[in-house]
Amino acid sequence: MKRFPDHCNIIIPGFKFAGSSAGIKKSGNNDLALVYSENPAVTAGMFTTNRIKAAPVRLAIKKISSQKAQAVIINSGNANACNGEKGMKDARAMTMMTAAELGIAPELVYVSSTGIIGKKLPLMSIKKALPGLVRKLSPSSLNQTASAIMTTDTFSKVSYRRLSIGGKRGIIAGIAKGAGMICPDMATMLCFLVTDITINRAALDSALREAANRSFNRLSVDNDMSTNDTVMILANGNLKNSPVTKRSRYFHTFKCALNEITYDLAGMIAEDGEGATKLIEVIVKGALSEADAEKIAISVSNSMLVKTAIYGRDPNWGRIMAAIGYAGVDVNEQRIDISLNNVKVVSKGTGTGKDLAARKILSNKKIIITIDLATGKETAKALTCDLTEKYIQINAHYST
Repeated sequence: MKRFPDHCNIIIPGFKFAGSSAGIKKSGNNDLALVYSENPAVTAGMFTTNRIKAAPVRLAIKKISSQKAQAVIINSGNANACNGEKGMKDARAMTMMTAAELGIAPELVYVSSTGIIGKKLPLMSIKKALPGLVRKLSPSSLNQTASAIMTTDTFSKVSYRRLSIGGKRGIIAGIAKGAGMICPDMATMLCFLVTDITINRAALDSALREAANRSFNRLSVDNDMSTNDTVMILANGNLKNSPVTKRSRYFHTFKCALNEITYDLAGMIAEDGEGATKLIEVIVKGALSEADAEKIAISVSNSMLVKTAIYGRDPNWGRIMAAIGYAGVDVNEQRIDISLNNVKVVSKGTGTGKDLAARKILSNKKIIITIDLATGKETAKALTCDLTEKYIQINAHYST
């Protein structure tokens, strides 16, 4: 995974970004962000599967069928969730205010919120901050926007790839936030992706769903799912390449780059998990199907016992084996190998006696759990982190 310092200017032609403070957060840190395309962009999105959805998410789900967007206004520090009809009115008002300030159609503006559930949105503070936010719009402020959407995050999350499309050099870039309430199946996070590549809506939607399913939907910190999860991608076509379609020779190139970016961002979220000290990657190989491998990878990454053992540097591979067993996949115990980084702790279903070497490995900041089922050729990966006392400290007093 790549980290990009604040001074790293990533330019995506035709896009501008901004971040500022509207006074939503008690800390006074930036809490209002804007992603803006100079022209209407083709867009696709995925949203939380939680049946209780924040007002901005409900509004976005209604609008996404238009397949177009030009701006996304994001506030952090307040989720605008469970606020009844007032929450929906406030989300619509944010849309109208932003559209008026930018001089664009309201239907091209999306709203996203993250933070504490059940508190009224300070709409007047946002309205007051909007003119200054728009004035700050700059092609080189992606990092500023990434910082403004953070809540309990300890660092901003940015990733990008440059790729060649029809002899032209395009770019895909993304920002994300997330550290707690992270669970597979639209993990709890916000992610906004932009590209100057011309691509039709069907191809864009397909690529986004594959990328999210292989990254954000295989990401876990605490098995808790939010009301506000959103991932959106905007493609403004500024590159003026021949449109990428699902049958295009460049569709695979686009998908691979997008997969890498979302996996980068998911890894950063896991690394930044609330109270985490270790990033954990679970790799399952030798499965009969990718679906089987995915179930096992997610089962292991969700296990509180595995996560606490990793934190305590306890090479208790029995916890991993148990999580494999209850994943709902038909496995042959006597074929299973398990390794922690480069130390094999299980061979053909039984321990290798290398607990001391494994314990030393567990002092590393990144732990790779590799599980070989030896029954097929399919593979899947999942991302998580260890679980520590600090997670409890952060979440015991989150709203107070």
